[in-house]
Amino acid sequence: MSVQRPARDSRRGTPIIAALFSVSVVVAALGYFVDIYDLILFSIVRVQSLKAIGLDGQELLDKGVLLLNMQMAGMLLGGIIWGILGDRKGRVKILFGSIFLYSLANTANGFVNSIGAYALCRFIAGIGLAGELGAGVTLVIEELPREFRGYGTMVVATVGVTGAILANFVAKHFDWRVAYFIGGGLGLLLLFLRIRIYESRMFLSVEEQGISRGNFISLFTNKKRFFKYLHSILIGLPIWYCVGILITFSPEFARALSVRGPVSAGEAVMSCYFGLVFGDFGSGYLSQQLKSRKKVVLAFLLLATLIVALYFRLNNVTSSIFYFCCFAMGFAVGYWAIFVTIAAEQFGTNLRATVASTAPNFIRGTVVPITFFFKIATNYFGILTGGAIVGMVCITIAFYSLYRLEETFHKDLNYIEE
Repeated sequence: MSVQRPARDSRRGTPIIAALFSVSVVVAALGYFVDIYDLILFSIVRVQSLKAIGLDGQELLDKGVLLLNMQMAGMLLGGIIWGILGDRKGRVKILFGSIFLYSLANTANGFVNSIGAYALCRFIAGIGLAGELGAGVTLVIEELPREFRGYGTMVVATVGVTGAILANFVAKHFDWRVAYFIGGGLGLLLLFLRIRIYESRMFLSVEEQGISRGNFISLFTNKKRFFKYLHSILIGLPIWYCVGILITFSPEFARALSVRGPVSAGEAVMSCYFGLVFGDFGSGYLSQQLKSRKKVVLAFLLLATLIVALYFRLNNVTSSIFYFCCFAMGFAVGYWAIFVTIAAEQFGTNLRATVASTAPNFIRGTVVPITFFFKIATNYFGILTGGAIVGMVCITIAFYSLYRLEETFHKDLNYIEE
C-alpha cells in the first residue's frame, strides 16, 4: 500500500536551465556517459584484446561470450546490491561508489594478461556499472521540480548514450589497453565533483523518520506491487530485442536479406546508438510537452513496430540503406530515459532506488532468454521468420505492460511504500 506524505518544497521558481545544469544532473549524465563508454568498449575491443593475450580461432567467440556473461552476471547482482544500498544509505553514496568501482575495474582491465583476470575485471566492472544509472535517475527526479524532472532524465540519457560514440573513436585510434585506461580515468575524474553534490531531501526525510528502506523482497510479496514492478521492466523488452538481436546479429540478417555491400556489427551498433541519442532526447522532450510518459512510450512503440517490420523487408537494398534503418531503429527504441523514469516514479521513496537500479539491469538481462528463444525459432523457421516471431512477442508484451501501468508525469513522489 502506498502512503501519501506531505510534499516538500518543489522550488517551482527554479529556472529550467538552472535545474538542467544542476550538479546532480551533470554528474548523473557524465556518470552514465562513462557507463555506456565501458559497455560498448568491451564489444569493440573484444577481438583485439583477446588476441593480445594469446587467444585465437574459436576461442575468440567462446571466451568472448564468457566475458560478456561475466559482465552481465555482475550487472544483475550489482543492480540488486546498489539498489538496496541506494535506499538504505543514500543516492549520492551509491552514485559515487558505483562510479569508483567500475573506474577501478576499467583501469585494472588495461593490465590483464589472462582470461581469468579479464573475466574478474568484467565481473567487477559489471557490478559497478549496475548502480550508476539507477542512483543518478533517482537523485535527479527527487531533486528537480516535478515539471522539470523529465527534462533532467532526458539530459542524463542523451549525454550518456554519446559515450558509445567516444568508445568507438577511442578504440579506433588507441590501443585497447589505453582505451580501458581512458575509461577508468574519466570515471575517477568525476569523483572530484562529489564535494558539490547533495543528498536527496526526500531520502533524508525518510531516513530521519527511521522508515524501513530498500526491502527488495517486498517487491515480490505483494501481488499488486509485484505486477507493477514486472510491467515497469517489460515495457523495455523491444529495446533489447532490437539491440540484442537485430543489431548484434545484423551481418547474419543482412546476408539473409541479400543486402548489397558488407555489413559489420560494429557499424550497425554505431548507427543504432546515433539513433538512440536523438530518440532519448526526443522522447524526453515530448514527454514534457505532452505532459505524459505513457503517450510517448506508446508512440515510440508504434514507431518501433513499423521500423522492425521495415527491417525484415530490406531485400536487396544497399548497406547504406540498411545502416540507415539501424539508425531509425535506434531512434524508435530511444525511450530508455522514459523507461527508467517511469520505473522510478512508480514507487515510493523507500523503494525507488531499488527499482531504478534493478529494472534497467533486469531488462538488459532479458537479452539471454530473448537470444535463447531466437535460436530455437531460427532452427525451426529460419533467421528471418524466427527473428520476426520473437520480435512480435516482445513488442506485444511491451504494449500490454504499458497499458497496465499508471501515468506518472504529475505524480508527487514524496511518499513511501508500506
